[in-house]
Amino acid sequence: MPSEDERVTGQAMFTSGRAAQLASDAARKAGLDPTGAELIRFGENALFRLPSHPVIVRVARSTDYLGSVRKEVAVARWLAREGFPAARVLDDVEQPLVVEGCPVTFWHLIEAADRQPTYGELGTLLRDLHSLSVPPSLDLPPFSAFGRTDLRIEKATGIPEHDRAFLRQRVQQLRANLAALRFDSPTGPVHGDAHIQNVMVDGGGRAVLIDFEAFCHDHPEWDLMVTATEHRSLGWQSRDEYAAFVTAYGRDLSVWHGYPTLRGIQEFQMTTWLMQNIGESPAVAAEYAHRVATLRDDNAPRHWQPG
Repeated sequence: MPSEDERVTGQAMFTSGRAAQLASDAARKAGLDPTGAELIRFGENALFRLPSHPVIVRVARSTDYLGSVRKEVAVARWLAREGFPAARVLDDVEQPLVVEGCPVTFWHLIEAADRQPTYGELGTLLRDLHSLSVPPSLDLPPFSAFGRTDLRIEKATGIPEHDRAFLRQRVQQLRANLAALRFDSPTGPVHGDAHIQNVMVDGGGRAVLIDFEAFCHDHPEWDLMVTATEHRSLGWQSRDEYAAFVTAYGRDLSVWHGYPTLRGIQEFQMTTWLMQNIGESPAVAAEYAHRVATLRDDNAPRHWQPG
């Protein structure tokens, strides 16, 4: 029997089991053998590894994601033409396939090396990415500085109402600060979610950029704010790691006059993202409460935990 959500939306719920069936159906349509497909991640998307092929099948939740998925495929193909080290889609498959309302894409498997990427490698990838010129045929949106934060604030359950009121006020102030900010840099390709977890090291030891969901055309500072905030504000990298990032890229964003504004936006995004998950465990709820408390004082030590 369909759930109430299914009756309202007319779509089946996106579960790991349904995603597996969709991945199998799509693989067959693409001429690939789905036997033994292994779920390797289930979140906004479901990712499956095909044992019979060095391929990852990526299933998005609904046609609401179709525009974003098409953009990811176009970005991957452009980066491939540029020879840029990045995740690759299969060339001989028309993508995305839409199966029962869910967009499905096929990516070459990256056989990971036995080491983690370095911050120097992240800095180099971003420097080289930002030096590229986006072709007119690649229609990219501007960076979405606040994304779904308004929806998160209004829909969040289990948070005190005084937190909700504070977050509404905070986002208004951040929007005003951003509107007053003047960037000196030219616009160009921006990854949009440029943290170290979106870099892999392949079997040949080469650092490769992955995950193009937030890819856009905007100022490069949006990519630099992630690592700058994680180091300067949160202390998540050592001094040597951040120095390697700055040396490789050629710029330390934290000395720029606009850094406090971008830092505020990054911290706000990180807090409201975590806010969605406070029902998962007492530890997550406690971390959210700590984050929102420190946001009330820009000079307060953060001491945030990754997650």
